[in-house]
Amino acid sequence: MTTFVFRKSSYSGGEEECVEVATNVPNTVAIRDSKDPEGRILRFTPAAWADFQRALRASNG
Repeated sequence: MTTFVFRKSSYSGGEEECVEVATNVPNTVAIRDSKDPEGRILRFTPAAWADFQRALRASNG
């Protein structure tokens, strides 16, 4: 089983709406909700994650 090492996003605020990201596994960016660490993990390729981040930045001006 893959062991991800998660860190809280620098954009997460306070105790709510926290996103954790793991980049320690080659060719994978894993995302989870810090309030549910045993819950589902979303996995992206680094390219797909970069595209997602660009789209967020573009929509937030």
